[in-house]
Amino acid sequence: MSGDQEQQQTPPPPSMARRASPNILITGTPGTGKTTTAEMVAAAAGLEKVTVGDLVKQFKLHDGYNDEYDTYWLNEDKVVDKMEDMMADGGICVDFHTCGFFPERWFDLVVVLRTSTEKLFSRLEDRGYLPNKIEENISCEIMQVVLDEARESYSHDIVLELESNTVDDMEANVEQIAALVERFRQEHRQSGEA
Repeated sequence: MSGDQEQQQTPPPPSMARRASPNILITGTPGTGKTTTAEMVAAAAGLEKVTVGDLVKQFKLHDGYNDEYDTYWLNEDKVVDKMEDMMADGGICVDFHTCGFFPERWFDLVVVLRTSTEKLFSRLEDRGYLPNKIEENISCEIMQVVLDEARESYSHDIVLELESNTVDDMEANVEQIAALVERFRQEHRQSGEA
């Protein structure tokens, strides 16, 4: 972010201003490395990791099962209601494959992981995804559906697109995100002292 951009930003909502540690969303098409990246970021930056898919299963935050795509019908309202309190104080790293239904106020950084279609195909095939589910996810990655959704749902200055094709990419991404977390903490510590 340039100095001009920082000066032109509107002040954060009161809840965000009080957070000593940021909330981060790591999103992307299934198979882009969200869960592994989120685990590594949480460990490196001292954040609590929340995998939305696990919450959906554990607390039945869905409206049944979609056999055609071998997945649950997500109930977005139930997910938001379940997560609202946990997001309030910050320090959360959320991992999910979509992002538009989360309240904008929750996140200080939205990371969209991108992967080449060749690597993505191989990863999804290795997971045993059904052919129609692989095809849909490859199409989503080609059309940058998750990236566009993030850009439409959140302020552009908090959306970060990162390549996630190799272990080196993943390690560099974790390092970059952890540095941003530390910068957030320092800035909020300084603003709290003023």
